[in-house]
Amino acid sequence: MSRIGKKPVPIPDGTEIKIQDGSISVKGKNGELAFEYHPNISVEFDADAKEVRVVRPDDARLNRALHGLTRSLIANMVQGVNTHFEKRLEIVGVGYQATLEANSKLHLQVGFANTVTLPVPDGVVCELPDNTHILVKSADKQAVGQFAADIRGVRPPEPYKGKGIRYQGEHVRRKAGKAFAGR
Repeated sequence: MSRIGKKPVPIPDGTEIKIQDGSISVKGKNGELAFEYHPNISVEFDADAKEVRVVRPDDARLNRALHGLTRSLIANMVQGVNTHFEKRLEIVGVGYQATLEANSKLHLQVGFANTVTLPVPDGVVCELPDNTHILVKSADKQAVGQFAADIRGVRPPEPYKGKGIRYQGEHVRRKAGKAFAGR
């Protein structure tokens, strides 16, 4: 039995759960998220215990894989509508900076001839505490991770000088570079 899948998902106060026709929607103070789960898996809401249980029909390989996955996705939805998921990025490099245009477009100046513009996805909030730090947050964990990866992908940190966009706290392995020639 899946260790993750068999654990019930506790539902905190102020969170509403609706399960109908193969989909579950979770509504909380930070918004509403919906998810259509696989037809082999069944999801049950116990209102008395305030928890959601994910049940699989048998031990087939596909059902075992979907069991833990479905439970994790539902747990992430419940957590996200109560507290935002967030990723912090930092920009390292002389003259590298970011600007935000009405929380709809993120402009990155990271050493290219032109400014790179990324549209901020719906449901994602992007904040700039200063022009070299970016905070991405949302109730949807997947949206936060994908947008943060898109930002980092514009200019990943390079190993010689360490310039580029990195996650806060990320360790970048440094290389020595060329040895002095002509001794």
